Amino acid sequence: MSTTELGTAFLLAVVVILVLCRLVALLLRPLGQPPVVAEMIAGVLLGPSVLGLVLPSVEHHLFPSDLRPMLYVTGQLGLVLFMFQSGYEFRLERIRPVARSAALISTAGSAAPLLLGGALTWAVHGSVDTSPPGVPLHVTVLFVGVTLAITAFPMLARIITENGLSGTSFGTISLAAGAMDDVAAWIMLAGVVSLARGSAHTVVLAAAGAAGLVVVLAALIRLRTPLVNASERLGDEQLLLATVLLLCLAAWYTDRIGLYAVFGAFSLGAAFPRSPRIERTVEATAPLSRVLLLPLFFTYSGLNTDTGLLSDPKLLLFAVGCTAAAVIGKFGACWAAARLGGQPPAVAIRIGTLMNARGLMQLIAINVGLSEGIVSPSMFTVLVVVAVVTTVMATPLLRLWDRRDGGAANEPEWVEGTGGAEDGARPVGAVAGDGRAS
Repeated sequence: MSTTELGTAFLLAVVVILVLCRLVALLLRPLGQPPVVAEMIAGVLLGPSVLGLVLPSVEHHLFPSDLRPMLYVTGQLGLVLFMFQSGYEFRLERIRPVARSAALISTAGSAAPLLLGGALTWAVHGSVDTSPPGVPLHVTVLFVGVTLAITAFPMLARIITENGLSGTSFGTISLAAGAMDDVAAWIMLAGVVSLARGSAHTVVLAAAGAAGLVVVLAALIRLRTPLVNASERLGDEQLLLATVLLLCLAAWYTDRIGLYAVFGAFSLGAAFPRSPRIERTVEATAPLSRVLLLPLFFTYSGLNTDTGLLSDPKLLLFAVGCTAAAVIGKFGACWAAARLGGQPPAVAIRIGTLMNARGLMQLIAINVGLSEGIVSPSMFTVLVVVAVVTTVMATPLLRLWDRRDGGAANEPEWVEGTGGAEDGARPVGAVAGDGRAS
């Protein structure tokens, strides 16, 4: 396709994606599903699983192969902007009281699904097509275990913000644990890729790069006051440009070291200087990312999913087993760890529910495995099913727990040093002018 034709095709694809995402969101609203789930399902509907099966010529016309990289890149920008906003709303000072619980939950929620998923993959080896010829069994076993150990950090953040849970204790703990969980999982994934390649370079780069990122962010936190003073001397457009440049640089860095761009974006947002003017600048980027760019990213992943491969009964049974291992390992282990960490039952069960969502991050990880030749297309499809099912579970379960206990765990935590709601304080994580906690 020529550049002009590609631009025209992109505009039509954006219209189709946004309209279908909104329609699916309206259909799923009575079921308690947030827009992010609708965007995932819309992608599957527009891909080879539905549209490509029923009207293959239409699917090829709407989403030619030359167009998909454009959808990925523009969606990537939306995801980075969203995670930066989520990080900015997430207060680092709130991690300290929950750091012990978050670390315990993250450790349990990573180890249990890794062991269960790896054991199940080892048990079915030879009877189910799990990996391409020539790939060592231990590489596939570790890869499946790591992908089941992942928590969908961007999706978790979006579920929390869209449901106004940022000011709750379980929302805070889940975000902290999810961040720890996925950093560890991506380092482990880098290790598995290194094993597959026969080189230690990938995992060393990820570990060393993460340490470097911590040093830079610590310095940024220490310099917050002079940076706020410097921002006051910039015009509105200059401040927005400086913010976007730093954001893109942070996202590029973490992507290059193998931890994926969202961690750089979220980490920069969490450490970013804070003032009313900077807050307005960050808020100015929200409509673009949430309304236009994010749906493109979530839809892109669905366009690469073919559920027709599940027609094999053995593979379907294996998919059910993997889903069960994922839920028991993540939901069960995180719930148990939260209880051991002293959290009330109502908080613990919500933490387990949120941590169980995998969504986009697992989709990204399994795409890495497919491109590296670690997993077969059949195994790829199984892991896509796990990602979708565990993500769809989250919001309905949260609403079920609310109905059961009256939503007592959803009461916001008020900022320390204020008199609470009576004197006009707002919940931690609430954004001025947004009309909801986010």
